[in-house]
Amino acid sequence: MTELDGAKFTKEVTVPSVEIQSKNVGKSMPVFKKYLLKMEKLKPVTEVQGNDERRKLLLDPILFETFDKLREEDQQKLSELDLNKNSFSNTCLHLEYHNFRIDDVFKAVLPEGKEGCTSYSRIGHIIHLNLRDHLLPYKNLIGQVLVDKLIGVKTVVNKSSAIDSTYRNFQMEVLAGEADFVTEVKENLCTFKFDFSQVYWNSRLCTEHERIIKLLPQKSVLFDVFAGVGPFSVPAAKVRKCRVFANDLNPSSYHWLKENVRLNKVENVNTFNLDGRQFIREQMPPFLLTRPTEPIHVTMNLPALAVEFLDAFIGLLSGVELDPLLDITVHVYSFCEESSAFSEMRTKVESALKHSIEDEQIVELVDVRDVSPKKHMLRLSFRIPPDVLTKAAEEETSSEPKRLKLDLETQDR
Repeated sequence: MTELDGAKFTKEVTVPSVEIQSKNVGKSMPVFKKYLLKMEKLKPVTEVQGNDERRKLLLDPILFETFDKLREEDQQKLSELDLNKNSFSNTCLHLEYHNFRIDDVFKAVLPEGKEGCTSYSRIGHIIHLNLRDHLLPYKNLIGQVLVDKLIGVKTVVNKSSAIDSTYRNFQMEVLAGEADFVTEVKENLCTFKFDFSQVYWNSRLCTEHERIIKLLPQKSVLFDVFAGVGPFSVPAAKVRKCRVFANDLNPSSYHWLKENVRLNKVENVNTFNLDGRQFIREQMPPFLLTRPTEPIHVTMNLPALAVEFLDAFIGLLSGVELDPLLDITVHVYSFCEESSAFSEMRTKVESALKHSIEDEQIVELVDVRDVSPKKHMLRLSFRIPPDVLTKAAEEETSSEPKRLKLDLETQDR
């Protein structure tokens, strides 16, 4: 079956059942709960027609065999409720498509011996699939089943191309439901609204977003280089009361980033629509030179390319010697091979910075998630070496650096 035919699921089945006094239903649950028949839109405990004082319990024929096969202690408990092997009988049920769970439907129609449709992402009313080739002939059936069975789902899409590294979006095909891509998601006490077809959003990164938010000190400063629609920036401002500089090159992401700032009524968020390298080099220096004592964090969540942008920090404050030193923590993401992920990540970062990172400068190195069996998404959080920031441009001749001393008592806070 490659097109859903609900009539094929109509059938008459016989299941074991037991009648019990209404007042004893709760007392019997320690024994019967694990055996109850679990199907959609079908109550396992029903009224006995013409007798308000009795109830019928429908049992799963796969899990429950006979009274005699129960454990002795369970038989004893049921005996105390005036139940014995003669209390059990069979009940005929009329089942239709709406009674079967998603897994039951897929098991019935998808190829045997191959991986089924075992995972998907939910983004508001949208289900996002990344189907393997052997499931593509069944894609419309899979989409329709998900629309039918999942409450609140109106649209099912399948990824049809790789993620574009520039704007971080991808082509998708609507498998079932409406072609409505504007959705809302709640995460980390914030609401995010966006057009899923035009921006990047991955619900599986919710835990990572939360980890970063918890790492940010109250009222610190966040420079979000690849902000997307704001999963770091908005809760940083709302929950941690940070001052935020949020940037994304994708015009659609920038639009929804501003909308989410407005929607969540957060303050102290400046938004930008710049290339990441340009954002770092143009927006960070003025702030670094005026507010150097606040903890400053930089998030760079563009795993395919983020490490390459680290060179923007080289010589960012060339010719300026800061006193006191700046407290800047960078959180950079990258994809690495499983076998050498941690060493590969550190090597990538040091190569991009053209500078080694001491062990004491590393805050943490986290395996964020498995992208594929041999590919992992990692995050290295580290304090940027001051020498990287103040390194003189190679083409410039060496000269005495200008010393900028900050009066902490008189500077404009």
